[in-house]
Amino acid sequence: MDGAGDSRHGDGSVGVQIRQTRILPDFLQSVNLKYVKLGYHYLISNLLALCLLPLAVVISVEASQTDPIIACSAVLVFGLTVYVMTRPRPIYLVDFSCYLPPDRLKVPVSRFMNHSTLTGDFDESSLEFQRKILERSGLGEDTYLPEAMHHVPPTISMAAAREEAEQVMFGALDKLFTNTNVKAKDIGVLVVNCSLFNPTPSLSAMIVNKYKLRGNIRSYNLGGMGCSAGVIAVDLAKDMLLVHRNTYAVVVSTENITQNWYFGNKKAMLIPNCLFRVGGSAVLLSNKSRDKRRSKYRLSHVVRTHRGADDKAFRCVYQEQDDTGRTGVSLSKELMAIAGETLKTNITTIPDFKLAFEHFCIHAGGRAVIDELEKNLQLSPVHVEASRMTLHRFGNTSSSSIWYELAYIEAKGRMRRGNRVWQIAFGSGFKCNSAVWEALRNVKPSKDSPWEDCIDKYPVTLSY
Repeated sequence: MDGAGDSRHGDGSVGVQIRQTRILPDFLQSVNLKYVKLGYHYLISNLLALCLLPLAVVISVEASQTDPIIACSAVLVFGLTVYVMTRPRPIYLVDFSCYLPPDRLKVPVSRFMNHSTLTGDFDESSLEFQRKILERSGLGEDTYLPEAMHHVPPTISMAAAREEAEQVMFGALDKLFTNTNVKAKDIGVLVVNCSLFNPTPSLSAMIVNKYKLRGNIRSYNLGGMGCSAGVIAVDLAKDMLLVHRNTYAVVVSTENITQNWYFGNKKAMLIPNCLFRVGGSAVLLSNKSRDKRRSKYRLSHVVRTHRGADDKAFRCVYQEQDDTGRTGVSLSKELMAIAGETLKTNITTIPDFKLAFEHFCIHAGGRAVIDELEKNLQLSPVHVEASRMTLHRFGNTSSSSIWYELAYIEAKGRMRRGNRVWQIAFGSGFKCNSAVWEALRNVKPSKDSPWEDCIDKYPVTLSY
């Protein structure tokens, strides 16, 4: 502890002298304690297997001294018992929610173009290019941009970007926790993905702080992984739930627009301005067997494909600076061809898509993406309806778009027990990731669904 003593000066005054005697932590003891904890965790996690091992030896010895048929039967029964007790538990999707921004953040095309003009950053050619992209994009008049982008000039700052992130993430999580009645102390795993905004402390730390999640939570923050990162986050949460039993995992998927708007005139970097909009999702996963009755879906499998070893694929979605030093994300002309090739690799195990799945959630990256998949997979208009309507109503919300699409299918009352839904998304890298879910019941939309106030208006007829 710190020491303090009196010292008297010549004038008779008394001063306080502070002596720093702080003792550094005993790192050796800390390391030893760490290994004790790791050993304890390993023991508890594998307690069943460790207990069964000597039993297996005893049974093998006894069986070798008895009738062969009895011996075989004993080994078979024992093997089945071990398999049942140690097999990986199913991963259940209890519920999910999508953020619905307030009406004041809506951005009709006319307002978008008016603000783009008033900023003074875009020349006439760039303004005309944006106008044509918007006309052909498939976006409607009710998509959203963050608060900072509604000012002229836009109020770009770290504080504004944090505010956008908090509104989206906390908005989705508040609904999720209300609808599921899950307590903060019961959440063992947290995975957050956001490509272009990764502050310190991290977005996952912001959530831990907001909801006072427990101190030993296993939290992860995925950055720079593009629009397919939502499926990657689910895959990571699944792997964690296979290791850590009897717990919940929360997956939050979002993107941040405030600090990533492009204010230059390079055409390839203007496209994201026209397509990306505010959105986010929160998903609650469980490995608890008792949650099966109240869960919506069971995770069947996740397939991930990464073509980053190919230079063209690696650079087809690329964040960089233009000739004037302005930062943005550039989309190459080879993007759709590369996406098609990556998709083929991802789906080689499923020969007939229309027979394998009843529902499709294709990432609402843009009209061209949906058109291409509808054509190449020979899908019907109803198969891509959720994707087109999500693009129209909410725009490209990046990794969360597949959850807005699933919410659309639920809101339409189309999800029946035993139905399988295929979520597929593309992202920078270049990656194609897909997840397959099976409905455990006739699924109704959750309270405060993002489609609650407008589902009767859809599907709408789109004209480009």
